[in-house]
Amino acid sequence: MLEEHGVCTVTEGEQADICLINTCTVTETANSKCRQQIRKMVRENPQAVVIVTGCYAQLSPKEVAGIEGVDLIVGSNEKGEILQFLADRLQWNCSLQERGDVSGQQRNCSLQEGGAVETHVTERVKDIRSFVPSCSRGERTRYWLKVQDGCDYFCTYCAIPFARGNSRNPTIASLVAQARQAAAEGGHEIVLTGVNIGDFGKSTNENFLDLVKALDEVEGIKRYRISSLEPDLLSDELIEYCAHSRAFMPHFHVPLQSGSDTVLRLMHRHYDTSLFREKILHIKSSMPDAFIGVDVMVGCRGETAECFDETYGFLDSLPVTQLHVFPYSERPGTAALKIPLKVSDKEKKERSKLLLELSDRKTEQFYAIYNNKVREVLFESSSDGRVVHGFTDNYIRVGLRVAEGEDASVLENKIIPVKLKHLGKDKMICYQ
Repeated sequence: MLEEHGVCTVTEGEQADICLINTCTVTETANSKCRQQIRKMVRENPQAVVIVTGCYAQLSPKEVAGIEGVDLIVGSNEKGEILQFLADRLQWNCSLQERGDVSGQQRNCSLQEGGAVETHVTERVKDIRSFVPSCSRGERTRYWLKVQDGCDYFCTYCAIPFARGNSRNPTIASLVAQARQAAAEGGHEIVLTGVNIGDFGKSTNENFLDLVKALDEVEGIKRYRISSLEPDLLSDELIEYCAHSRAFMPHFHVPLQSGSDTVLRLMHRHYDTSLFREKILHIKSSMPDAFIGVDVMVGCRGETAECFDETYGFLDSLPVTQLHVFPYSERPGTAALKIPLKVSDKEKKERSKLLLELSDRKTEQFYAIYNNKVREVLFESSSDGRVVHGFTDNYIRVGLRVAEGEDASVLENKIIPVKLKHLGKDKMICYQ
C-alpha cells in the first residue's frame, strides 16, 4: 500500500522517514526481541514516524506505548488505517478514490514540507474480526499468500488466539485472483500461509482441499508450498491430491509439539501420537521424496523427563526431515500456568540440544539420499553474482557457482534441472 503511494525502502546507511515494525508474541523471547528492534529503529531513525503492528502490539499495546519514540500502535483490524494516519501526521494531501481490488480503497498522497508532527502515542487496537488480505514477495522470488487468519483451538500454552482472533478467511475466488496476479508479475512459487490454514473455510462455507484444487489450476504458478498444517486437519484426501497434483510440492510442515500423549493432553492438542504417525507415514508412502518439517516444544509445564524421552524416541522413529525446536515460554493468561510441574531453563536447553542434534542427523540422512541425483531447482537470489541459491521441489537448499565471467543473477527466478552434490550435514551444491 505504501509503495503504491511513492514510499520506497531505504538503502543501507540511509535514515528512514517511516519505520513500520511488525511484531510477534509467540514467546516472551519474541516479545523481548521486538522491544529491542523497536528501540534500535528509534535510535537509528530519530526523525522517523514509528508504527508498531502485529501480535505483540495487539496483545500488549500499553507495553509498546511505554517505549519512547513510538508514534502509532496498530491492531490487526486497523492495518488499513496506516495510510490515513500518515496523512494526518505528516500533513499529506490526500484524495480518496474508490477502487475495485481487495484493498478496498486507495489514497493518493503527496508529502508537504514542514508539516506539523504530533508527539503523543496513538493506539488503534480493537477486537479482531476482519480479514486483512496479503500477497507479497519481499526480496525473494517466491510469494507468500495469506489464506487464513486466527485460531479457534486455544491450546493451553498459546497466546496467539488472543492476539489474532478467531479463525477467518477470504473466499477461494479472491485468493485465486491474487495467485493469478502473482503469476502475471512473473511469480513461479507461492507459499500458503496463515495461523491455522487447515481450518480454512469457516467464514465462507468452503474447505481447504477445494482451495488447493482451485489454486492448482492457476496458469503460470509452477510451485505451491503449504506452510503448516495441524495433523488433525491434514486429511488423507489432501495428501493424495498433493501427491498427484500439478504444482503442489512434496513438502509438508506438521506441528507435533510433543511426542508424549500425556503432554499432548495437557496441551489440549486435538490428536495423539498414533494419528500423527499415521499422517507422516501416509505422506511418505504417497510421496517418498517429501521433505517433512516438524514443530516440537520442549520443557512445557508437565513435561517430565519420562515424557521428554517419549518425545525423543517417537521423533527418532519417524521418517521426518527436520525439527523446528523451541523451548516453552510462559504466556500470561494461558491455561498452562495452572499446570504445577515447571521445567528449569537449564533442562530446557539440554532437551533442546538433544532434539537439535537429532534434527541435524535426520536432515543429513535426507540430503544424502539425493547425492548425485538430478532435481529441478527454483533459484532465488545471488549475493555476490558468483553463487546463486535456490530450493529443489522437495525443499533441499542448494547453491550453484557459475563459471568465471558469468553472472549468477541471470538464473534468478528460473527453474533448472541440476545434479546435486552432498557435502555433509545440510550443505548441498549443484551442477548444471
